[in-house]
This record gives sequence, C-alpha cells and structure tokens, in this order.
Amino acid sequence: MTSHTWRLQPEGTAHDDRYDARADCHRRLRGPYTGLGTLLRSLVPDAHRARPELVAHHAVEILSAAPELKDLIGAGPQTLTSLAVPNERTRLYPAKRTRRLAHGIIEFLHGHARERGHALALRFDRVDEADHTDQEFLAILLRRALPDLVMVTVHTGGTDLIPELTTTLAAHATHTIAQHPDEHEDLTDNHKLALAYVESDGTSHDPAEQAAYRRVDAAERARLHDQRAAELRRSGDWSLCLGAIPYHLEHGSDREAAADAFLEAAEYLVSMGFYHSLLDVAGRGTALMDPAEEPRKYWMLGTKVTTALAILGRPEEAERRYIELRAMFDQPMLHIFSGYALAMLYTRYYPAEQKDHQLAKAHLNNVLAMASLLPDHDQRVFQSVFNRNGLALVELQLGNPTEALRLVSTGLADIDRELPAEKHRLHRSVLVHNRGRVYTALGRLEEALADIDTVIELDPNYPDYYFDRADVRRRMGDLPGALADYSESITFAAPFWEMHYNRADLRLELGDLAGAIADLGYVLELEPDELDARINLASLLREQDDAAGSLAQIEEGLRHHPGDARLLCARGLLALDAGADQAALRDFDLALNAEPDLVSALANRAALVLETGDHRTAVADLTRALAIEADNPDLLYNRGYVHQSAGDWESASRDYTAALLLPGADRADLLRHRAECHLALGDPTAHQADLAAAESAASSPNAAADPVRS
Repeated sequence: MTSHTWRLQPEGTAHDDRYDARADCHRRLRGPYTGLGTLLRSLVPDAHRARPELVAHHAVEILSAAPELKDLIGAGPQTLTSLAVPNERTRLYPAKRTRRLAHGIIEFLHGHARERGHALALRFDRVDEADHTDQEFLAILLRRALPDLVMVTVHTGGTDLIPELTTTLAAHATHTIAQHPDEHEDLTDNHKLALAYVESDGTSHDPAEQAAYRRVDAAERARLHDQRAAELRRSGDWSLCLGAIPYHLEHGSDREAAADAFLEAAEYLVSMGFYHSLLDVAGRGTALMDPAEEPRKYWMLGTKVTTALAILGRPEEAERRYIELRAMFDQPMLHIFSGYALAMLYTRYYPAEQKDHQLAKAHLNNVLAMASLLPDHDQRVFQSVFNRNGLALVELQLGNPTEALRLVSTGLADIDRELPAEKHRLHRSVLVHNRGRVYTALGRLEEALADIDTVIELDPNYPDYYFDRADVRRRMGDLPGALADYSESITFAAPFWEMHYNRADLRLELGDLAGAIADLGYVLELEPDELDARINLASLLREQDDAAGSLAQIEEGLRHHPGDARLLCARGLLALDAGADQAALRDFDLALNAEPDLVSALANRAALVLETGDHRTAVADLTRALAIEADNPDLLYNRGYVHQSAGDWESASRDYTAALLLPGADRADLLRHRAECHLALGDPTAHQADLAAAESAASSPNAAADPVRS
C-alpha cells in the first residue's frame, strides 16, 4: 500500500511523530468536517479552560464543525436564521461560507497556540477520503498557518484531492512517499473479521476484513449494520448522524429508517451550507426510496440536490433535475417550490448571458396562481408573500424598483395582518431588509436606514445587516458611522474578505492609508487571488513610495493571474517611476495585448511614445482611450497636448475647448495651453482673453488641481 505524507513545519525542525491532536478525516465517519471536528473536540476543552473568550469569539466556527461542543461552550451568537425551524427557513448560506469558517478556525488555532506558548502539532489522516469541507480547510490552513504556531502533517492513501489542496500541498509542504505491506490480524474467524469491518464504519482498507464482510450472507450483514447504528446512536454525537449512522442504516434491514436518516441529515446540511456533502447524502437517500410509495420524501430530498447544485454554480444540472421531478409528481407543493427555484435560476444563478428575467417572472406568476388555491390559510398567505418577494427581485433585475417596493411592502403588510406574530419571524425580517434594499436602490436613504435599523433590532447578531447599513450610511455621508458598522460586522462573523475590502475603501476616503493598507493585506491573506484587492494594494504602496512592496504585490498577483492587463500596467507604472522607460513600454504593450481597451495603459503608452516624437501613435492611443471614456478631461488635455506638440494647433484647441466643458477639468492649465494655440493661429485677442481667464481660474478657491497624467 502506498502512502503520502506532507509536512508543514519550521525549517530545521526535527519531526518526532508526537501530535497535540490527530484526526481521521474519512467522510464516512462523520460527514463534513470529520477531521476538523475531531481535532476541535480534542483541543477546545483545554482552550476553553485557558481562554474562554477566545473560544467564545470563534463559537460559530467551532460549533459548525463540532456541534457536540455546544454543551461545553454554549450555543454561541444566535440569529433568526439559525433559530428558524426547517419549514420557516427562507435564507440559505452562500457556498463560500465554509471558507469563512476555515479562516476563523485557523485564527482560533493561532490564538490557542500563543496561549500555550508553543506550536500545535496536528496530524490529519486519510485526507483523500475526506469531505470537501475538510480538504478545503486543509488547503487554507497550509497556506495561512504560521509554522511557529501550527505544524501540520497530512497523510493520504491516494491522491483524490480537490485541486486547491493539491496546489497548496505542492507549494507549502514537504512530500514523502512510502510503501507499506497490507496489515491485518491473522484470523480465520470470518465473523470477527466482518465485524471489524463494520465497526470501522466501512472505512477499513484491510483486504481480509473486506473479503470477510463480502462473504457474510446479506441478512447477517444487515444485522451487523443495525447493531452498529444502534450503538452509535446511543453515543449521542450529532455528527455521527451525518456519516456513520446513515451509512449503517443504508446497509441495514430498515429502509424506511435509513430514508428518514438521510432526510434528517440533508435538512441539517442544507441549513449549514455544506452543499458538497448534501449532494452525496441526498443522492444516496433518494436511491433508497420508491418514489411511488414515498413521493413527498423523495421530492423533498430531490429538491435538496437541486438546491446544492444551484448554489455550487451548476444551474443547468439543477434545472434538469427540477424538470425531472416536476414530470414525476403532480403534488402542488413540489410545483410551488420548484417553480420558485426555477425562477431563481433564471434571475440569479445562471450567468448573465443565460439569465431570462421574463421567464423567471412567468414561473413566479404560475406559482402565485397555484399558491392562491392552497386550502390551508396560513400556507396560502405565506406562499403568496414569499413568492411575491421573489417577484420583487425579478422586478429589480428588470429595472422596476417602484414595482419591487410595492410587492415587498404589500407582502409585509399581508403577513403582519394575516399570520400570528410568532410565525415566520425570519421571513418578516427578510422582507423588512429587502424593503430597505429597494429604498436604497431608489435613493430613499432615510427610509432604507430606518428599515435596516429595524432588522438589526430584530436580529442583532446577523453580520450582513451591519454591512448593508454601512453602505447606506456611507451614501448619506456618515463615514464614521459606516466605519463603525463595518467594524461591528467583524465581531459577529467568521472572517470574510468583502467586509475588509469595503472597509479599506472607506478608510482610504477618510485618509487612513495605513488602515486601508492593513485591510487590503488581510483580504489577500484570506483570499490571495482577489485581483481588485491586489491591484489596489499595489497602487497604495506605490503612492506611499514603497516601490519594492508594490512590485512584490504585483508579482504575486501575476502568479495568481498570469498576463493580467491591470497588473502589467501597474508594473509599467513602477518602471516609469524608476525611469526605466523601455521596461515600462514593454509592460504597457503586454497589457494592451491582453486588454486592448485598458485606458490607463493607453494613456501612459501615449506619454512614453510622445517622448520619442511618435505623435501619430500617441494620438491613436489617446483617441482609443477617449472612445471608452469620452468624458475624461485629462485624456482630452493630453491629446490636445500631443496635437500641440505636433504643431496641429486647431486640433489641440478643439480638445482643450472640449475638456473645459467637463467637470473636474484643470481650467487654468487648459486655458493657458489654448491661449498658446490662439496665438499660433494668429488670434491675439483670444490669446489675451484665455490668459486672463486662466489667471482668474488659478486664483479661484474652486480651482482644480493639476490633473494626473499617468
């Protein structure tokens, strides 16, 4: 048997095979986060005794991976989303939530190691058999872990790894391969060997145990699985209900119990945003069912599959599955659920070129017609309100915010009037939040702020609301309030880069360059391939005269995005600063080969070729740039200057005149240059008039600063 071992540890450190925690990651044991959950069950009790505030800060991440720790550390911050019963849950987590959880756990591990005063040594076994969540966590851990705080050993029996983990292992860890003889007890007792296989929860690679298991008759195998499932249930560990328990019931004697176990697991997985595992569990569950005998259970699991496919960016597969389910069953609730979901595919999940908002609207109108016929009053009211809320999203996409506002407002009024106050608290908050977002789109910022204040009062631990309120406050000019909201959002959420990216932009507006640089650096620590953050950070470092730091960011960006035009242009600007004109010209050429309409590269290449006397190329580049940004006064100024340098006074004067009509133009400089053109064209009166106007513009308190030409 071949095994692969990767290690991340400080250079020169001897490895002694002693670990603070060791985890078997085989997904059949506990499903998502099998390995990480095992690790946390081992480490968190000590961390909780030493630094309970550290554990409390990361409670959401810890409990997402190891729910059994709730009795020790408490439930953590609760939201209306986490508290909603399954049939009232109307909000789904994004697919990238698991990345945020991973980042939070890594910061917990760093904090725990600092508290201990020495590095944690962690080992993860059978990673090639791990769920996507564990493999994603390890990919991020290996990239972000500080080796003096966390040393990582990854062991696999094969190479069935997600691409991100394969890449990260190659970049950050040392790799060894070993051959091991197959080991198993020398037993002739077939029953004992088969029992050992079952007690491994079907994860044993021992050939003798596997063979013995296959030799046992079907009835005995089922009995052994039933026995093991009952034993595991008695342990009380919830995460076993996501892995080993459904597996044993799947191979046991009670198919109905197995189907129920898969449905229970699927409900939890969709509520937590563990979509890769959901695909596996829901698919295996439907395979156990006869759709004719258990239609509701069958389509409920089937729609879990479609949900996962849509959120994971596979809308075509989701649509095919919805159509199959709709063809199989005539149950109204299936057609209501799937009609709404098909609408969301066409207005939200499909790429832009495949979106069809009119088709989405047609699906929703069909659903609303069906919902109006439901016999149960509460269900009829809720489904009508819920689907009108979906229709409001489509109207927003179609550019009809006033109609969207009407739909959301009437829905909120209906649900408040028709249903008891304790029902659908989550969706009521969603409606208020959505109304606030529509107000924002309409520019009715005071009303938007009032609605977001309301949802924060209703659901104070939900971080997205603070993120949205920061946007509204910023539009209203309340920059300190927006900054406070961004910072508040951090306290409720596992790390997510978007918040820090937006806060960096706000800090820059407030003049806090150091804070902006720190936030952008953190964005790139979380997600190194975020291109806009990389470009912005390189630009800020250049403005701070940190050419080396800026170049390092650009080169790292090009490693993630080879040939990116904006990065090449940024490198050209650094070369230009250093007086390396030929290197700058090469980079501008490369940038324009990759993106011919990149205005910055066109403008700066024009400046360089002008210095060589190539007026024609300079004019061509600036003309192309102006075709993209026709209202850019700096581009008109620069093209006018090129014409003037070439002695084309009339063309220069026209560009200067056009630039003077645009906001943000440097009027004094433009008037002085146009005055020179008038003189060259033999019009001394116009020449003197422009000089006088230039002097007046220069002395005006509203005079524009000199435009940036590069």
